[in-house]
Amino acid sequence: NPYILATLLFGLGLGTTITFASSHWLLAWMGLEINTLAIIPLMAQHHHPRAVEATTKYFLTQATAAAMLLFASTTNAWLTGQWDIQQMSHPFPLTLITLALALKIGLAPMHTWLPEVLQGLDLTTGLVLSTWQKLAPFALLLQIQNVNPTILVTLGLASTLVGGWGSLNQTQLRKVLAYSSIAHLGWMILILQYSPSLTLLALLTYFVMTFSTFLVFKLNKSTSINALAISWTKAPILTSLTPLVLLSLGGLPPLTGFMPKWLILQELAKQDLAPLATLAALSALLSLYFYLRISYAMTLTMSPNNLTGVTPWRFSSPQLTLPLAIATTATISLL
Repeated sequence: NPYILATLLFGLGLGTTITFASSHWLLAWMGLEINTLAIIPLMAQHHHPRAVEATTKYFLTQATAAAMLLFASTTNAWLTGQWDIQQMSHPFPLTLITLALALKIGLAPMHTWLPEVLQGLDLTTGLVLSTWQKLAPFALLLQIQNVNPTILVTLGLASTLVGGWGSLNQTQLRKVLAYSSIAHLGWMILILQYSPSLTLLALLTYFVMTFSTFLVFKLNKSTSINALAISWTKAPILTSLTPLVLLSLGGLPPLTGFMPKWLILQELAKQDLAPLATLAALSALLSLYFYLRISYAMTLTMSPNNLTGVTPWRFSSPQLTLPLAIATTATISLL
């Protein structure tokens, strides 16, 4: 029903906006709750057992994170007597809130729900979960001052490594995109303390790249690597461009995805964190290997039934074509 869909999407927007606009912990928590409750019907809209399972897992993790956040902010008010987000000073609630937000966006080692949940959703809801749902917790992470840098660096480094290692043995594209999300979030968290503007740049480029990747997979109707092998017949031009999109997601130099990684490594080196920068760069190689593997599956496999007569050369849905063209161009050439 379009009215219900409009209501849910409005709820998503409202929840995120409330969290953006709030300087009080209770209001921020309320925004996060509205956000979670609005996306749950969207996730379970196809009444498939797998979708319902994913929705239940998502609901439980988000409820746990929200409870932790509420507990931490109440503890903070109890210890210091104020609710202001910017004025956090006590280390205990600070640490607890950081961990709660990390659980909300799926940073390692609190990441295990994300691949499972994403695998149970269709690609459109998966896209919302990978992009829009990260905004509100990120806004809160950016606002919290004086967090212990060790916690953030540990979370960030663990996420980049887990995102690289985790995707190596996957054949399902949605799980791969989930691990990719974990790795990218790791890069953002690494630099959060030292340069918040770089975190925002990384978040923005990640959104553009993820948007175009999800749209490509949606157009090809492919959810596993095997299904990509026959995408040549469905959209030949797109199939030749997709490896560039994937390599941009991995962060290869002339493409857009390289820019945030380059600047983050430079900033880490300036902060005398060369070993950390080296580890992060090496973990990016893991992801890159995997994106290369998907690109191989797409471009080097010629489908056996590629008769020119049956090839739908033109894209079927105009709603998909324009955003796909914009997102793909941005992913490849924004650098």
